[in-house]
Amino acid sequence: MDVNAAVAAAAAIAGVLTGVIAMLAFRWSEREQRRPTRTSLHTDPVLPPGVDTVLSVLRSSAVVLDEADAVVKASSAAYALGLVRGGKLAVEPMLQMARDTRRDGEIRQVELDLPRRGTGRGEALAVSARVAPLGSRLVLLLVEDLTEARRIEAVRRDFVANVSHELKTPVGALSLLSEAVMDASDDPEAVQRFAGRMQIEATRLTNLVQELIDLSRVQNDDPLEDAEPVRVDELVAEAIDRCRHAAGTKQITMAAGGTADLFVHGNRGQLAAALGNLVENAVNYSPARTRVGIAARRVSAPGGDLIEIAVTDQGIGISDKDKERIFERFYRVDPARSRATGGTGLGLAIVKHVVASHGGEVTVWSAENQGSTFTLKLPEAGSSRDRARHRSDRSPLADHGDRRSSPHTSPYETLPAPEVLP
Repeated sequence: MDVNAAVAAAAAIAGVLTGVIAMLAFRWSEREQRRPTRTSLHTDPVLPPGVDTVLSVLRSSAVVLDEADAVVKASSAAYALGLVRGGKLAVEPMLQMARDTRRDGEIRQVELDLPRRGTGRGEALAVSARVAPLGSRLVLLLVEDLTEARRIEAVRRDFVANVSHELKTPVGALSLLSEAVMDASDDPEAVQRFAGRMQIEATRLTNLVQELIDLSRVQNDDPLEDAEPVRVDELVAEAIDRCRHAAGTKQITMAAGGTADLFVHGNRGQLAAALGNLVENAVNYSPARTRVGIAARRVSAPGGDLIEIAVTDQGIGISDKDKERIFERFYRVDPARSRATGGTGLGLAIVKHVVASHGGEVTVWSAENQGSTFTLKLPEAGSSRDRARHRSDRSPLADHGDRRSSPHTSPYETLPAPEVLP
């Protein structure tokens, strides 16, 4: 009996011990599951509350790294820039910055030039990288693409340098001519000659300043704020009238034609300046006793009808290598001729900006020693009611009946022959 009681007591004690041990093991297991391990950090990291939402709306490229330099979170922009590849940060300088920040907790920032993905031309991306700790285990990397800002800054520097150079030439000439006038005060003929040169340089300086103002205005203003239906015939007549004296001096025939009663929608002053610049260039770069024609027509396009205004000359033409740059500020195909005609190199830049701001484009066809055709393509005024309101006004080009065919071959040879204006 005592033996049986002892065995039962021993069994009871063993059962209690087993239950206690099982309960302790269960609690220890739960605690270990709640505790973050190195493996869990890699596979299921947890961002601080709200960080994921903030990163999703940032314009900068964002990358979050864990303790093992694995990418926890990366924005689509970071992948597009090539910062993240295969779940790792692919830029070694940024990775080293992240490690240093994780070690001492200091915020770091640096500007880097990164190779551009997908190009073999060696072009670089300019970026600004900023690294900061995110909680106790994570590191946040923000990368801003500065490439476009750098390009704009370079364009601005070149523009300022070019303006300074262009202003220096007439200002320096005026200074020298004024000294020459003073030295030749007792020679009336010399004074008259130098004074004439001073007038030429003063005119060139005035034109340069005015075109700089015009270029600044067309770049900053929205022409469609004060837009109105503008009759193309009136723009053509105004451009021809602007260049009539220069054309008469060189015995250049000015002609206009094409489809009458066309309207475009936009700022009348800017459109007149753009077309006037094209006609003025055609006259300046054409030999004496040649012909400049302006023709307009309506063409169909998927987004709505377009009005094409073509300015054709029989001048020196433009080489293929110059066609890509003629719309750059201060670029001149023939610098010597530009100096002789007082050209500033800004006329075509103004044309490009005006047409672009009106939702159109400008194209050029040219062959050396054969001439050029510049074509403005602008959206037609959208309302037939707007056109009808102006239809009662007689076109300023309608009374000219002397028509001729142009010997110049261009993409516009199929247009109606331009009407010759006196």
